[in-house]
Amino acid sequence: MPSPNEIVSTKMYDNDAFSKWLGIELIEINFGECIARLTVRDDMLNGFKIAHGGITYSLADSAFAFATNSIGHQAVSIETSISHTGKVVGGDILTATTSRIHKTRKFASYSVTIINQNDVLVASFKGTVYYTGKEW
Repeated sequence: MPSPNEIVSTKMYDNDAFSKWLGIELIEINFGECIARLTVRDDMLNGFKIAHGGITYSLADSAFAFATNSIGHQAVSIETSISHTGKVVGGDILTATTSRIHKTRKFASYSVTIINQNDVLVASFKGTVYYTGKEW
């Protein structure tokens, strides 16, 4: 029998055309946590032949969404930020790891670290969600 977080992640991923288009693979989802991965394609590169900042942001934002919703209550993002700390090029395999920093009944803050295949930190993301009170 699937766990509640597996049910939520499946429902969300099945309807998440953007994460699928990016090629995001959900590696692990636990209560309030998510590990997601993607391989940087050449069509994700900007004019400098490095990954567009939106790629790491989108990976982090998706991992953030799966983590925050995995507890079984619908969460919506109200604030996010990212720091790009390393170069990302075509062929890089990026892994986003999400963890909860703090949670109240209505709000929670999370961090997402993104590393490449060489375990080099390439981005750090922070986000806050509002829990709507609706259950999945």
